[in-house]
Amino acid sequence: MKIHFLFTMTLLFSIYLSAQDVKVRFNVASPKLNDSESVYITGLGEKLGNWDPSAVKLNKQKDNTWEIEISFPQESKLEYKFTLGSWGQEALNDRSGRPDNSHLTVNKDTVVSVVINKWGGGVINKVQFKGQITGTVRYHKNFPTDGLLPRDIIVWLPPSYEKNMDKRYPVLYAHDGQNLFDPSTSSFGVDWQLDETADSLIRQGKINEMIIVGIYNTKARMKEYWTGDSGKIYMNFVVNQLKPFIDKTYRTIPDRENTASMGSSAGGLISFMLLWEHNEVFSKAACLSPAFYIKGELDYISPVKNYNGPMKKLKAYFDCGALGLESILLPGVTKMIATLKTKGYKEETDYLWYYDKNGEHNEPNWAKRVWRPLEYLYGK
Repeated sequence: MKIHFLFTMTLLFSIYLSAQDVKVRFNVASPKLNDSESVYITGLGEKLGNWDPSAVKLNKQKDNTWEIEISFPQESKLEYKFTLGSWGQEALNDRSGRPDNSHLTVNKDTVVSVVINKWGGGVINKVQFKGQITGTVRYHKNFPTDGLLPRDIIVWLPPSYEKNMDKRYPVLYAHDGQNLFDPSTSSFGVDWQLDETADSLIRQGKINEMIIVGIYNTKARMKEYWTGDSGKIYMNFVVNQLKPFIDKTYRTIPDRENTASMGSSAGGLISFMLLWEHNEVFSKAACLSPAFYIKGELDYISPVKNYNGPMKKLKAYFDCGALGLESILLPGVTKMIATLKTKGYKEETDYLWYYDKNGEHNEPNWAKRVWRPLEYLYGK
């Protein structure tokens, strides 16, 4: 009888959960697209591929149309784009521009029909920031990683590095390395201008010099920058493989007080995870638009809230905007700050928080804000 009761309750609970799901059918018509092409949807959350441009493939229909039906919990806030399998081939507007992300709150079964006349031609359209890398960089191609895909490493050297051979420097490990310095390698054709910003602040005497190590991402980015086994392997790679190599190859100050991490979105999450879980190695982190909490997808607030060990020594920068995806991530950032306060951490001393009411979730916005964490973590 007890087993029957538990089975019945489990069945009813499953039916209840399924009743809360709504179906969204995405229908894409592209009259000028070859029928042999594959169309993908990508966006926020696992069901939309976590912004992997080739993870969720639409089914080919007749007459140059493609569609897919996906179930989401009721009241889900969706953010998405369409591609042909890469960010160089994302859907464009009729003026050949790159449109903003599409947004949808789903309350009932819905059909989304779009007509796309133009697609990117396979290479990113580099139009927003022009110029070349400022300063000296060195590349380490196909850097091997245990248990992960190999990746390129770019190392930006401060202005005095090749002039003062006796000087050593703190190191900032920055994720999504291809997006930091060079628009020609950036996933979206716009870089953070981290080289120009750091060089300018150094020459103005506002910050101390540092070496910046840009770690390129791979197609497994979301798993590597997320909680879980891949995230642990990635952190182990940074701590036990990459850092020893950088300390051996360059004139670094290797102690924890001079080792920091930086990233945005999921990169902001993994930056804080390195600070929190490897506090013996990292003392600082810059977390731009960090993905600390997404309902039904992610929760890194609880590990911090449930921690009962000695107070960790840290200095962290947090920011977030208010528009688009930023509005979804903002509650997680404020929850993290509130949690840190309950642990005894103090604003300005242990962390700095910046809210950008006009901020969006993209490289141009992070480029505008990146001077803030640099001044907080390295200011004189």
